[in-house]
Amino acid sequence: MGQVQSEEDREVGLSQIQELYKKFANECPSGKLHLHEFKRIFGITSDSTEEESAYMENLFRSFDANHDNTIDFMEYVAALHLVLRGKLEDKLKWSFKVYDRDGNGRLDKQEVKHVIKIIYKLRKHDHPSNAEKLTPDEICERIFERIDQNNDGQISLQEFIEGAQRDQWVMDQLRVDLRPTGWFINHQSKNS
Repeated sequence: MGQVQSEEDREVGLSQIQELYKKFANECPSGKLHLHEFKRIFGITSDSTEEESAYMENLFRSFDANHDNTIDFMEYVAALHLVLRGKLEDKLKWSFKVYDRDGNGRLDKQEVKHVIKIIYKLRKHDHPSNAEKLTPDEICERIFERIDQNNDGQISLQEFIEGAQRDQWVMDQLRVDLRPTGWFINHQSKNS
């Protein structure tokens, strides 16, 4: 029996990544990628949903390592490598950074709910029949019950990583790399 490989499991080849680098150079000859250009590269237009736009804004912020409101080529390369080929622990650290809007190194329920609501709406929009049966508030509460080990109402990076690695449901809820690999493979197929 053969195994069917999901979009998420397929590896993106080096030549495909090089194509994204070329796209960066074409889109950003100045070497600096602004939010509106980042959204355009990933297909977010005025027709996109509010959730898709918010998701991309969170991703952009997480990739802007020096917080100058632009992504330079090195930040872009690092982001692509992480999302498309990175190790699980590195992806979880990045996911934590996306959730940690105030940058204090701890997640409170408001931060988690904010991202969960975006992800929830994106999943519902992309796959209405497969949408989570729990509400975003219920998902957030369950996450805190399962991984807030010291019950202080905040999640540390260590709790985040350990909780996600220990519990597949938590992992599925916390991962923010919902579609980049699938998007990239589909995008490459359309351009071939």
